Amino acid sequence: MPFWCQSEPWISKRKGVAASILMQLCLTSPKVCTLVLQEVIVLGRRVFVGDVVLLKDPEKSDDFLVRRLAAIEGYEMVSADEKDDPFVLDKDECWVLADNDKLKAKEANDSRTFGPISMSNIVGRVIYCLQTAVDHGPVQNSHFSMRKDSPVLEVELDVEEMAKNHKA
Repeated sequence: MPFWCQSEPWISKRKGVAASILMQLCLTSPKVCTLVLQEVIVLGRRVFVGDVVLLKDPEKSDDFLVRRLAAIEGYEMVSADEKDDPFVLDKDECWVLADNDKLKAKEANDSRTFGPISMSNIVGRVIYCLQTAVDHGPVQNSHFSMRKDSPVLEVELDVEEMAKNHKA
């Protein structure tokens, strides 16, 4: 069941093949958004590489971040900086990135800053974003998640109600 929430250069390799992450999202600006989430409360409800997720901030336990899932357990992480050793994400670890490519790594407040995080930090997958009554739409997630989420949005999403309750 979706619920609403008021919000705000590593390469991932798997089996030797570089995984490319599409970084497109309406959440690259500091505007306040209303988000629709698909809650991830049991292991049966999965998130996939490429999904936009709401997660508990690993550095500020009362805060949340919206980031894109870039790698999961078993992925080899290789830095563009030769001083950094490659490493493999452990069981239940993931790597998240900010979509705003204008931010430097230190400004992005993502895994390039705080490292791998536990999958248990992920609260849900962001499936819809509303910034204004006319600026809204589904979030570009992985193919698997988009296929799972589109029937939920068709049946359960009430954009008019969402816009009425949105606090800009």
